[in-house]
Amino acid sequence: MSLKAWPAAAQVDPFEFEVYPYQTEGPGVLELESLNSFVPNGHHAGEDGTSAGTFPSDRMFRTAFELTYGLTDKVEAAAYLNLLRPNASSVEYAGSKYRLRGRLFEQGEMPLDLGWYAELEWWRVPEVDDEQLELELRPIIEKDIGRLSLILNPKFEKALVGPGRNQGFEFGYANKLSYRLWPLFSPGVEFYGGVGLIDDTDPLSEQQHYIFPVVDTELPRGIHTNFGVGFGLTRGSDRVITKFNIELERFVGALL
Repeated sequence: MSLKAWPAAAQVDPFEFEVYPYQTEGPGVLELESLNSFVPNGHHAGEDGTSAGTFPSDRMFRTAFELTYGLTDKVEAAAYLNLLRPNASSVEYAGSKYRLRGRLFEQGEMPLDLGWYAELEWWRVPEVDDEQLELELRPIIEKDIGRLSLILNPKFEKALVGPGRNQGFEFGYANKLSYRLWPLFSPGVEFYGGVGLIDDTDPLSEQQHYIFPVVDTELPRGIHTNFGVGFGLTRGSDRVITKFNIELERFVGALL
């Protein structure tokens, strides 16, 4: 069974409901993470919400396996394997992604902690996305005030190979506000969205915007979890999306 192309406009990345913090992995450290989402109440026709082509988003399950390695004390590299399972269908390979992420200073050294993020996204074509290769850039902005933490990830995405390669950048965002209630437990809220091309934004009803109440936990043996329920804020969004991310930090340990 084949998948047709996703709509290009105002699309969030449904494989990566994650807001990236300023802190990076240390040199020689490996981290394995599983990013999972499920749409219990989405669209029943293709080309809407986070649908994959003609497969409706309703009852869609996605997972991404992320392997991160610390190159230096300020730069890390990662690779992703993306899989999806439409309702009542088999698991499909969706594509792969490769990224570098870094920070500029020591945390707290400047009024705002500033980092950067650069990613190449390779999608299965034409089954999953008609843009075969895309570039995504994100500044990372973090501000901690006591137990309160604000993280902003504005996103700029450009098609390098595919029908949209002659177009400009699309704009989206992944932001987070959290409160460290206890040392190992932090409730918060995350925001995700996409507006389309910067110079030609889509009508609001066709854009996707979500709000996710979330909980972050730190468990023994370096296990971290992030889970929440997202609610679509526009007609073009899925109505409800659940997510559960789990990471095993330093599961191999320092290699250098």
